[in-house]
This record gives sequence, structure tokens and C-alpha cells, in this order.
Amino acid sequence: MAAPSVSLSLSDYTARISGRLVTNTLGQIDAAFQGLSADGPTLTLDLSGLEALDTGGAYLVVRLRRRLAAEGTEVHISGANPDQMQLIDTVSEALPKDEGQEDLPRGVKEWLEDLGEGTYQGWLSVLSLLSFLGLTLQRFLRMTLQPRRLRMPALVSQMQETGLNAVPIVALMGFLIGVVLSFQGAAQLRQFGAEVFVVDLIAISIFRELGILLTAIIVAGRSGSAFTASIGSMKVREEIDAMRTLGLDPIDVLVLPRVLALVIMLPALGFIANIAGIFGGALMSWIELGVSPGMFITRLYENTDVWHLGVGMIKAPFFAVVIGVVACWRAMQVKGSSESVGRQTTSSVVQSIFLVIALDAAFSIFFSEVGV
Repeated sequence: MAAPSVSLSLSDYTARISGRLVTNTLGQIDAAFQGLSADGPTLTLDLSGLEALDTGGAYLVVRLRRRLAAEGTEVHISGANPDQMQLIDTVSEALPKDEGQEDLPRGVKEWLEDLGEGTYQGWLSVLSLLSFLGLTLQRFLRMTLQPRRLRMPALVSQMQETGLNAVPIVALMGFLIGVVLSFQGAAQLRQFGAEVFVVDLIAISIFRELGILLTAIIVAGRSGSAFTASIGSMKVREEIDAMRTLGLDPIDVLVLPRVLALVIMLPALGFIANIAGIFGGALMSWIELGVSPGMFITRLYENTDVWHLGVGMIKAPFFAVVIGVVACWRAMQVKGSSESVGRQTTSSVVQSIFLVIALDAAFSIFFSEVGV
């Protein structure tokens, strides 16, 4: 097997390459290619002496041509047969046009540009979300005027998936929250001989805030992500476009059943979390503080206003709308690849949880101002 060689003639600015320029011989000639340069404006690369050329050899030729072109020397290839030229052209077209460059140090100007661009894109996202929310509410109003538009099988199926199937994890979460509150409260209240007030601590914390808030967070991670992934996958497979072609409204078919299922089932899940939390708190109070179940129930009945429970239940439908709308809106932002589905699903969960917590804070301020 003839080893490749390179010879440079400065009289006519011609570099002659001979031998077998294939992948397993490139190590013998790479240094010669690296040191090859021309003082004139043009260089002719004579390949008439080549016995064989493969993709690796073509890459070496293309890399040489690009390097010399960057130095101001135009390279002409001669002597190559049509197959060799076709291979060189194919490799040249497949390579990136521009090589990556190291990022320059960023200053205040670039930081301000990024801040402005991020703020602008954030504002566009807010407008898009509000537009989607308005579209969903408009479709809901149309459905109330024309009930036949409601797809009952889809609604019942989503209620089972988002509600019934979530009962075990929600009940376990509520029970453990009650246990933790009772245990931590006991450690503090025992110092003052006020162990009995642990009942008030558990009831108010769970009924007003923790029960429904943590339930909404679990639903956002469990059902919200499922909404985004399922609808996003349908968009990747162009099933949503097919729906529109058939005259079906994706909001009616896909979004409304999911949002309505959450609005119906989230209050029920929140109530289950409350009951489980009270049970866990009562059990730990009995074990840790000696507060009997009868005393716990009596104290709960005498000192817990029904509005504590009502405050949490009022929040539930609003949390459900936020989770459902954000999840479906993110699904509609999917752009043609499975990677986009994963990215939008992550954004859906993060934004849903953030908005639920922000909405809970707004409700807390509101109820405090009105004295509830």
C-alpha cells in the first residue's frame, strides 16, 4: 500500500498529493498538511497522483482548503476524477460553514441586552398565556350555553385520572404533614405548658394553607405534567392539526375536559388532604402529648371556625384553573420534536407551582384585609 506524500512546487504554486489518502494513513501526512502554506494568492492542489481517497482524506483536503482560504489563498483542485470531486464536495457541504469561536468576555452592555431581551420575551409569554386563558373562558361560556358540546366521556376519564387515582398520594401527604406539624408543635408548646394549643396549630395551618396548597403542588407535578406531555406529543404527531382539518376545536376536545376535571376534583382532593392531616395530627398528639382523641375533637370543634376550612376550599378552583390552563398552554407551545415536549413539560410544572404559590399569597393578603 503506497503511503501518501505531499510535495510543494513554489515555481507554479502547486501542491502535488500522491499515494493512498485514506483514513488509516492520515497520521503519516497530517503534519505535512498542517505545515502546508503558499505565499501567492492561489494554490493548485494536484490530486492526479492519488491512488485512493475516502471520507477521511476528503476531510483533510477540505480542511486545508478552508485554512488557506482564511489566510487569503484561493485553492484550486485539479487532477481529481469525478468520484473524488463528488466526495470532496459532499464532505465540504456537510461540514459547518463557520467554526465555533470562543465567547468574548461579556460586559454591562451585553448584560443589559440580555436583560431587555428576557424581559421582552417574558412579556410576550404573559400576553400569550392571558390570550389562551381568555380563549379557554370563551369556550367554557359557549359550552354553558350549548351543553351538548361538553364531551362527558373525556371529562369522566380525566376526573378519574386527576382525582381518583391521586387520592392515595394526597392522603399520605396530608397524613404526614399532620404528623410533622404535631411533632414540631409539641416540641415548642411543651416548653410553655400549652400542649393543648397544638390542636389549633394543626387545624388552622392545614385548613387554611397547607392542605390545599400542597395538594395543588402535587397535582401540578402529577397531572399538570401529564397534560403537557400528552397534548404536546399529540402536537408533535400532528394530531392537533388533523383535528382542525376535521373541524374539531382542540380547546373543546382537549383543554376544557382537563381544566373542568381539575376544577371539580381539586377541592375534593384538598378536603381529603385536610381530613388525613387532622387524623395524622390527632394521632401524633395522642402519642407525643397525651391529648386524647376526645379532647382533640372537642378542642377542634370549639376553637376552629368553619371559615378556616372555607378559605382553603375557596382557593381550590382558582388553583385548578391555573394548573390546567398553564399545562395546556405550554403543551400548545411544543415545536415539532420530543425534546421540545420535555422542555415544555418542565416549564409547565415550574410555572404552575410558582403561580399557585403567588396566588396563595395574594389570597392570604386578601382574606387578611377583609378579616376572614
